[in-house]
Amino acid sequence: MSGTSSFKDITHAVSSQMRAMRQTQPDLMSAFSQLAVAGTKDSALDKKTREYVALGIAIAGRCDDCIGFHVQALVKLGMTRAELEDVLATAVYMGGGPSMMYATHALNAFEEFSA
Repeated sequence: MSGTSSFKDITHAVSSQMRAMRQTQPDLMSAFSQLAVAGTKDSALDKKTREYVALGIAIAGRCDDCIGFHVQALVKLGMTRAELEDVLATAVYMGGGPSMMYATHALNAFEEFSA
């Protein structure tokens, strides 16, 4: 993660901006919210598994904001460090060196949200 912001700071700042966008872009934000609900609900895969997939994509996509939100959700869902490390191993397998760098960001986020 570049800069000095914490993952708690990042997710708070993004959430604030998204709330502001709800005022000016209500259709877009409503659609995005519905997409998030549909993409994370229990189905053939449970919510926790879907969040693991989302985290792997966030790492491969090099999105610190996304890493923060998905790690935060996974901590709330009871993710262990061992489970996180398995997800990170798969993300690194699929994404190579750049994913390794962002995997360390996910570890930082886990430590922060687990504290």
